[in-house]
Amino acid sequence: MTAAGATRPRPAPHDRGRRGMTRPRLSPADLARLGVAGLRARPLRVFLSALGIAIGIAAMLAVVGVTTSSRAELDRTLERLGTNLLTVVPGESPDGRPASLPEASVGMVGRIGPVESVSATGKIDLSVYRNDHVPSPETSSVQVLAAGAGLPATLDATVGAGTWFTQATAAYPALVLGSTAARRLDVPTVGLRLWLGGEWFVVVGILDPVPLVADLDSAALVGWEAARTYLHFDGRPTTMYVRAAEAQVTAVRDVLGRTADPESPQRVRVSRPSDALAAKQATDATLNGTLLGLGAVALLVGGVGIANTMVVSVLERRAEIGLRRALGATRGHIRAQFLAESLLLSGLGGAGGAILGTAAAGAYAYSRQWPVFVPAWATAGGLGAALLIGALAGLYPAVRASRLPPTTALSG
Repeated sequence: MTAAGATRPRPAPHDRGRRGMTRPRLSPADLARLGVAGLRARPLRVFLSALGIAIGIAAMLAVVGVTTSSRAELDRTLERLGTNLLTVVPGESPDGRPASLPEASVGMVGRIGPVESVSATGKIDLSVYRNDHVPSPETSSVQVLAAGAGLPATLDATVGAGTWFTQATAAYPALVLGSTAARRLDVPTVGLRLWLGGEWFVVVGILDPVPLVADLDSAALVGWEAARTYLHFDGRPTTMYVRAAEAQVTAVRDVLGRTADPESPQRVRVSRPSDALAAKQATDATLNGTLLGLGAVALLVGGVGIANTMVVSVLERRAEIGLRRALGATRGHIRAQFLAESLLLSGLGGAGGAILGTAAAGAYAYSRQWPVFVPAWATAGGLGAALLIGALAGLYPAVRASRLPPTTALSG
């Protein structure tokens, strides 16, 4: 027992919390200052650790950005060209030889109510040459097609140089080249003559690329009547292009076979070119999933780098931890300090990765003349993933630092 009036001994500092006294707390601003001070002490190690996170975030954002920009361009192309284009081609005859459509099939299909426009091309088994001295085997892989007058309107094709066939040139030896065919034949402009079927044909036009019918890019087109007169074309179309009302595309597709060839509708194949683009988009989505997986692996590697940095930081700063504990810092203070450093480190990497990934996606989309589009959810998700990985990576080192006894830390 103590004597009357004697002073009662004061509790030890580490016991004050047990007697209901308020523990000191660190404000968010204090934690931020501590975290920044800890990172500034090791700039090179911090940079390399943040770089791992930045590479992972940049890879993921670049993949998402390129994918969404590509889809935006596809949507824009389909909106411009429409998804109401149907293609009709003949199948095979019972003896295995290629079948052909009736000569009157274009007119019959044009009488279907919901059909807005129809045109056709017919394959001609001849080759076109730069001049009459080129050996016949050197064909430049350019196919020759007879073309109907309404082909550009049906396919929404545009002529980059010169003009399309007029009523006059459609009946005379004139050519319109696809963009690839013009490059293969070394025809930079209109007005040049090419050798075809023993006749000189004048180039009157060069088409821009046709997205939904890529075969036309590598073709030399001749007017329908000129093909009959000069190239012995039989007038039977080998490919028919049909535009139908948007709401009636399926109904028109169901009757095209019977209308184009009433005698043998089972030998008529009908397709929609936009379906091929949708399939290509699905293939691209699979590839993008693989690339996103690689980005996730890079992000994980960056998290391991942060964890390594924080563990080494604990080992190097044992004396600092012990001194702070001896001056009254609690375990919670130490945990908060190291978690703050880890979050700041991952936040720096995430911000840098977001900038790099967005810039890479934008540069690629701009080079392809696509609309630049990086979803906000992808940027926010990337930053959130970086902070989450940083928190997980810094959790163990923070707990380990808080459990160091002050005497052990000071003696180390």
